[in-house]
Order: sequence, then structure tokens, then C-alpha cells
Amino acid sequence: MQVKKVLTYAAIAFVAFYLFTRPADAATAVKGAMDTVVNAADSLALFFTRLT
Repeated sequence: MQVKKVLTYAAIAFVAFYLFTRPADAATAVKGAMDTVVNAADSLALFFTRLT
């Protein structure tokens, strides 16, 4: 349980550090992740549409 808490805080600290030191790269990474989620949702919607 303690290790999980330490790893969580370390991940948050890394994200904050990355955000403040390289904001353009952080924005690009977030945009890429969001594009992946949107593409996956579109693919699922198409799949279920084609089932009917």
C-alpha cells in the first residue's frame, strides 16, 4: 500500500515537472492521447452500427 502511494506521488511529480519544463511537448502528448481515445470510440461506434 505504501509503495503504491509513493509511485502515485512520483508519477504526479513527473507529470507536473514535464508540464512546466516542456509545455508544448506535454500538449502534443495529451492531444495524441485524446486522438487515440476518439479514434477508438469512433471504431467502436462503427462496429456497433454495422451489427444492426
